[in-house]
Amino acid sequence: MAKLRKFSCYRSIERPYTRKSKYKNKGYIKAVPSPNISRYNMGDSKKKFSHQVDLISTVDLQVRSNAIESARQVGNRRLEVNLGNNYYFIVRTFPHHALRENKMLVGAGADRMQTGMQRSFGSVIGVAAQVKKNQPIFSVFVDKNGLETAKEALKIANTRLPRRFSIIVKEIKR
Repeated sequence: MAKLRKFSCYRSIERPYTRKSKYKNKGYIKAVPSPNISRYNMGDSKKKFSHQVDLISTVDLQVRSNAIESARQVGNRRLEVNLGNNYYFIVRTFPHHALRENKMLVGAGADRMQTGMQRSFGSVIGVAAQVKKNQPIFSVFVDKNGLETAKEALKIANTRLPRRFSIIVKEIKR
């Protein structure tokens, strides 16, 4: 069964070298898989809310699309159960960066089946979002009575992400 490679290999931000060419046979990356995030906006988008709660990155890092989707599901479920439809939840990052891996074979006869480091660009195995310091990943808009629930939902979503993030509450002026 295929499993994901440890994310410590991809956590730090590097220059997104994708080698996309206008000529198909010269482009190293032929296709990029679609991100696992199914929805970016949840809740009531038309209502005006009094507070905004953000989950903000404290360092520069990459976050895989499946980690963002997992955190989104947990946070949205907590908001939906406790507040009904009285919130608006937004995913603020989009995974654009292609993650590559040069698969190495092990075992007898593996030395004749691969090129080693000679042509080691690697094939695309997933996508990640490159998040800068102080950039919000999730935003929740709620009224004053749903403020603690929104903080709790983002705290639970934070456990699904690779590093610790800070939660910032802003009051929306009208």
